[in-house]
Amino acid sequence: MSFAASVLTLYPEMFPGALGLSLAGRALEAGTWSLEAIQIRDFAADRHRTVDDTPAGGGAGMVMRADVLAKAIDHASPPGDPRPRLLMSPRGRPLTQARVRELAAGPGAVILCGRFEGVDQRLIEARGLEEVSIGDFILSGGEPAALVLLDAVVRLLPGVMGNAVSGEEESFENGLLEHPHYTRPQEFEGRAIPEVLISGNHRKIAEWRRAEAMKLTRERRPDLLDNERVKNG
Repeated sequence: MSFAASVLTLYPEMFPGALGLSLAGRALEAGTWSLEAIQIRDFAADRHRTVDDTPAGGGAGMVMRADVLAKAIDHASPPGDPRPRLLMSPRGRPLTQARVRELAAGPGAVILCGRFEGVDQRLIEARGLEEVSIGDFILSGGEPAALVLLDAVVRLLPGVMGNAVSGEEESFENGLLEHPHYTRPQEFEGRAIPEVLISGNHRKIAEWRRAEAMKLTRERRPDLLDNERVKNG
């Protein structure tokens, strides 16, 4: 069974976008995963195809309507659909590599891309949406975030990466940032490849990479070292 993604958006022309290229694009053509971009406005009831309204209680901006979004979600994800329903939102739980792996191991995802000031809270509760954030910053809409999430997931699907081991030795896979990489030429502008990497001693190379990963993580993301698996590894 392939990974099936349904994206609810006001801008379906943004998909597949970059996901139609490189590894993800080839996997899409091969049927390893599928992508359906659904226009939310198709589920509006009025002739203007209105999807938003003013916020209750006053305030700036507009809020996406629960009734319109509910129809769109019910169309994309009828009863019995096992796929998680995600809402790309800056207030959501941060997306982690562990969650990406869980999604990649599942049947797919239904992804709602918010716009304007946000989505009516009643829709989030009524349709059991999992709010997901890709970082502590604000985008114009959820579409770029959905593209990021899908790129992270698709590359982990079986057969997408040429070397499966590549996905096991990256940042966050072992709780650490990834170690530095080097390749030919052996010297570049007076900087040489670390001697240990051309020594042929695989044990020492592994030790060096682990030490460098720990050093980078301590300098740039010390919060990751709170993970017991890292401290005890």
